Amino acid sequence: MLKKKFDKSKLPSRHVTMGPARAPHRSYYYAMGISEEEIAQPFIGVATCWNEAAPCNIALNRQAQAVKLGVKEGFGTPREFTTITVTDGIAMGHEGMRSSLASREAIADTVELTMRGHCYDAIVGLAGCDKSLPGMMMAMVRLNVPSVFIYGGSIMPGRYQGRDVTVQDVFEAVGRHQAGQNSDEELRALEKVACPSAGACGGQFTANTMACVSEAIGLALLNSSGAPAPYESRDAYATASGLAVMELLEKNIRARDVVTRKSLENAARVVACTGGSTNAGLHLPAIAHEAGIEFTLQDVCDIFRDTPYFVDLKPGGQYVAKDLYEVGGVPVVLKELRRAGLIHEDCMTASGETIGAALDKIEGEADGRVIYPVDKPLTKTGGVVGLMGNLAPEGAIVKVAGMSPEEQVFTGPARVFECEEDAFEAVKARTYKEGEVIVIRNEGPRGGPGMREMLATTAALSGQGMGKKVALITDGRFSGATRGFCVGHVGPEAAQGGPIGKLRDGDMITIDAIKGEISVALSDEELAAREYVPRETIYASGALWKYAQLVGSTRLGAVTHPGAAEEKHVYADL
Repeated sequence: MLKKKFDKSKLPSRHVTMGPARAPHRSYYYAMGISEEEIAQPFIGVATCWNEAAPCNIALNRQAQAVKLGVKEGFGTPREFTTITVTDGIAMGHEGMRSSLASREAIADTVELTMRGHCYDAIVGLAGCDKSLPGMMMAMVRLNVPSVFIYGGSIMPGRYQGRDVTVQDVFEAVGRHQAGQNSDEELRALEKVACPSAGACGGQFTANTMACVSEAIGLALLNSSGAPAPYESRDAYATASGLAVMELLEKNIRARDVVTRKSLENAARVVACTGGSTNAGLHLPAIAHEAGIEFTLQDVCDIFRDTPYFVDLKPGGQYVAKDLYEVGGVPVVLKELRRAGLIHEDCMTASGETIGAALDKIEGEADGRVIYPVDKPLTKTGGVVGLMGNLAPEGAIVKVAGMSPEEQVFTGPARVFECEEDAFEAVKARTYKEGEVIVIRNEGPRGGPGMREMLATTAALSGQGMGKKVALITDGRFSGATRGFCVGHVGPEAAQGGPIGKLRDGDMITIDAIKGEISVALSDEELAAREYVPRETIYASGALWKYAQLVGSTRLGAVTHPGAAEEKHVYADL
């Protein structure tokens, strides 16, 4: 418990609250009902991605109020503000998806600008959807202030015909509907029950993957990500997070004291052992970039390679986030990793203690159903695998959770499409053939622009029963809900002259997730001799044009600025 009030003389908020010259600034605070005593306290940004776009975000406002109670208890003055969210489930499968990854950068940028403009001293960030989680964490590390992250919580599973369902089931039902395997009425009945509450998608898709990351990397309190969004217990974690940020401020523990090379490795371990989203291979390098740490897609994949997969979660497994929470959540997963010597225990956390010390207080153990013992895993290597080869000199990534070893090697002729829409129409019309490798290019960060997810196409393939009978590769991304043999993040992308842009129909492609290889049966000379002009985008102005001009390589996280390695000041010290 905090026992003293704060000296603000070296905190950013002194610039807007202290001295005669700041009388006009203080008048604005008095206008909002803030007392003289509250003005003299540290100002804590309480940033949320609340909006009415989707159930992922709808509970964040409630939880923000609980955060503010904790800040006040710790002698701080909370200042709530909101930023944007683009929700992937609604943006999926059309032009709106181009805005998704770009929204991560916009979230980080707008949080930074709000914090800088108003000189807040620390931050508690609340987020609930795929890009808002990494975007919020990126802002924390960029600003390097005392920071605590809290997830808004997952959605409750729906029930349909006696089984738990998620939005993944609805996407795949669209494929079955296209194949004539279910009726309009059956599809309508499923869509009405699949998402029964507030909260992010329930499987180990991107939101829940990054929620697990928030605990493993140390920015969130242990077990704070587990409870579903409707649970009132989330409010208690929110209040505890508000109090925790005040304790970090008192101890001057900042975001970059927490996010280190070691904590990034811990986070990658958790992604691997839970069969998490391939998008973590994009977001972890981006978070590292904000700390001035080079942590590439390949670094992430190297960790995946020797991490056992032992948490049985959808889409490759059986269970959802609620089930994981009920058997002890991320802390129990981390305990199992510790048993195998696979985490760094000396990493600092949002609690103000090391992760090893925090885990010493956790009593739960692996249940053998959702969380298997680490020495009896589902598979001996992680649920996500990195690939390299002449088709992806800068790497690619594939989720293999739930796939047998025999299913992890695929050779077939290329069937090339210049965008996702063309591929989806071919799948819808079933004009593709079993054994083909569907290639979707011009969907990278720059070429798209925006690096769209391909869930509509991959789910349709799964719904048609073809998810393991064809393979798919793209310089775009996949949803965390994607299953089947789907390779994403192929780099360099087509728009940067990558080999994926030089593929032609019929080229023989081999994907070997066991060896970590992806190749096309062409010599270097044959590839070099081929010419390719990337498809011209329609985005010649606006936010997506600007994003395309700035965005960098996928292997480095598709970031849009030089990062901490080039910064000439730290915000908190100005």
